Amino acid sequence: MDGTTYSVRMYKSEIYKGTEVTTYWVRWKVSGKTWKEPFRNAAQADSFRSSLLAAARNGEAFGITTGRPVSWERDQPSMSWYALTLAYTAAKWPYVSPNHRRGIAEALTDATEVMLAGDDDGPYKRDEIRRALRAWAYSDRLRGEREPPEDMAAIVRWLETATIPAADLVKPGIGAIRTRALLDRISRKKDGTTAAANTANRKRMVLGNAMDYACETGVLPANPVKRVKWTKPRTLKTVDPRVVINVDQAQRLLAAVRAQGSRGERLVAFFACMYYAALRPEEVIYLRRSHLVSLPSLGWGEMRLTHSEPRSGTRWTDSGKSRERRELKHRAVGDTRNVPIHPDLLQLLRVHLDAFGAGRDGRVFVGPRGGIFAEWVYLDVYRQARRAAFTDEEAGSPLAETPYALRHAAVSTWLNAGVGPPQVAEWAGHSVDVLLRVYAKCIAGQQEEAKRRILEATQPGTRGADQQ
Repeated sequence: MDGTTYSVRMYKSEIYKGTEVTTYWVRWKVSGKTWKEPFRNAAQADSFRSSLLAAARNGEAFGITTGRPVSWERDQPSMSWYALTLAYTAAKWPYVSPNHRRGIAEALTDATEVMLAGDDDGPYKRDEIRRALRAWAYSDRLRGEREPPEDMAAIVRWLETATIPAADLVKPGIGAIRTRALLDRISRKKDGTTAAANTANRKRMVLGNAMDYACETGVLPANPVKRVKWTKPRTLKTVDPRVVINVDQAQRLLAAVRAQGSRGERLVAFFACMYYAALRPEEVIYLRRSHLVSLPSLGWGEMRLTHSEPRSGTRWTDSGKSRERRELKHRAVGDTRNVPIHPDLLQLLRVHLDAFGAGRDGRVFVGPRGGIFAEWVYLDVYRQARRAAFTDEEAGSPLAETPYALRHAAVSTWLNAGVGPPQVAEWAGHSVDVLLRVYAKCIAGQQEEAKRRILEATQPGTRGADQQ
């Protein structure tokens, strides 16, 4: 049960002049703990401070965990922001992927920084609080299996009373200010610089969904995020053509991979699956010998993908392993995807299987001891091969900066070869709409053809000829 106290001390309001907005902070102390609230103008701050001062002078009890007069809280939900976020992560955990769980934790960790109730000079450093949230509190599996680690236990106990009531987000005046502070924080990196648009929008969706959950469970009467105008950052939705390699560059890159010694020899076909078959890295990782349904000696083969194995980190999987088997991206559970095996890829796969065989579980690509290739291993080989294969100008450009760019090259090649978008979308595991939107800039030659047709259509007499 929340405790109360009559030990209250008021401080002089503070003014913070930012580059665009001036904020007025009201500060007060309840039973030794400092609290503060932001306001947009001096009148609001003075009114709020006067109300607190009047309650203290009238002998009203203040809540130790809220910092406010008890009379103010009688008709409001008492769930703290921290308690709300724990309930939300627990509710989402069974229904979202490990990577989505990690994304939720990242967004809520940022948001919690501006929902702390005490003064900036708290008992713990910012990085310590963030680590306790991300490394334990927001992992529903870890929180359910064990007590927090010894070096985090005190921080976790402190967090239970360190955040303001979630209901403050819908209070007149201060609610909008708090909500804007949340949106501003998730739009920035730890160092205060502007975050990538995709990151900001993804975290904004998490925050909005958490507020919807608060409304569904009766913690909040309305979603405060929807009541605040926020300019959505523009995101880059198309693949940059500069990352797409041509066939000569791809051959040089694969040859440089092979030249990286025994590790490279095991990874030539690994990267070739991305370049020739547009597989995602997590799909190549999971590929089994049984998925290679047709491997003729000549011509085209075929593979049938069933699952992927993305890397999420041990905190976010149900098994506690860094990778966990998932259904194919954008596919229903049990759905499969057939992909043709290019003759060049076919030969590379046959050589690979002859030289190394399959793992104990049928996995096509395994390390020397039969285990999964660690991400840092194949990334190290790829980076070294890229430096060796490309000219200084190419290496200094975005060209094939990451292995995922090999998938982009495959899809772009199929489209530029004239393969119909529905077929390309099926092979790549996209919808046609997403395919055309994402790869719009990578379809070479279409602009010149379009210009030629427009020029023909606007020649004198063209219209009359068409009407005859």
